[in-house]
Amino acid sequence: MQYCYNADEELRFKTKAEFIDVLSRGAEIELMWKGVHFGIVPEGAGDEVCIYLWNQPETEQIFRDAKDALEYQVTSDRLGDVITQVTVIDRSF
Repeated sequence: MQYCYNADEELRFKTKAEFIDVLSRGAEIELMWKGVHFGIVPEGAGDEVCIYLWNQPETEQIFRDAKDALEYQVTSDRLGDVITQVTVIDRSF
């Protein structure tokens, strides 16, 4: 028997709270929105997170915590407004 599933749907964030929880636990996330490829990783020993355009380290932006990261602007959209719609390419949990 072969099982088929939509990986995008399984990785997709269902709510902002899920995104905050996963990121607060140190997840590394790779996302795509409107053709913009970007990543989110833990930064330092505290709650800070780093968001950057993929393979462009000079674009790094540091946010104090996962909730603050929802203010990140990707294209003309605020991440918090589109987090349940972005394509999640990969996430550590």
